[in-house]
Amino acid sequence: MGYAQLVIGPAGSGKSTYCSSLHQHCETTRRTIHIVNLDPAAENFDYPVAMDIRELISLDDVMEELGLGPNGGLMYCMEHLQENLDEWLTEELDNYLDDDYLVFDCPGQIELFSHVPVLKNFVEHLRRKNFNVCVVYLLDSQFITDVTKFISGCMTSLSAMVQLELPHVNILSKMDLVTNKKDVENYLDPEPQLLLAELNQRMAPQFQKLNKSLIEVVDQYSMVSFLPLDLRKERR
Repeated sequence: MGYAQLVIGPAGSGKSTYCSSLHQHCETTRRTIHIVNLDPAAENFDYPVAMDIRELISLDDVMEELGLGPNGGLMYCMEHLQENLDEWLTEELDNYLDDDYLVFDCPGQIELFSHVPVLKNFVEHLRRKNFNVCVVYLLDSQFITDVTKFISGCMTSLSAMVQLELPHVNILSKMDLVTNKKDVENYLDPEPQLLLAELNQRMAPQFQKLNKSLIEVVDQYSMVSFLPLDLRKERR
């Protein structure tokens, strides 16, 4: 059995930096991983690329030939990947042993892991090839400045969890860049009732029933727990 990790999250959440740091850590501990670039818009890498979607299709070529914008072009590239799973991806996977560990650095378009089935079909293909797959969802800790943004981040992560149906780890990235860490730490393991009270204070009274439902969903799916990641600390 092979092992695979999908690194997903909004654009700018630090996915490529996470992959680079993970590769450095594995080198230090003498473990072998292979990092795959699934972002057709990526240009520079701080890690050796084992597989690259740009060998299959180029975003620049798609934009030029089809007259699409960056987001539409990327979606076209990912749909093209989906159509070539049996050929391109299968051929690439054959180069790795059964116990190899692959890390997929994914694009940051939210729709790819919220409602468009491209990544879901990608995961199902990996499973058919006898890969055990998990997801690491990154959220920029600098985004978590109040309870409304925290709930928004939780809902997006929950959407990805429901869509992909995989073991799911949530990480607050870029903790080394946060100036006031106490504000963020208050959201690492908060009490649902405290969240609800703070949310009601920030929102108009007519949203109280909606706020209660949102907090219940977050609490029910255990989505209020994020792991902080500070790349300056070896233990995190």
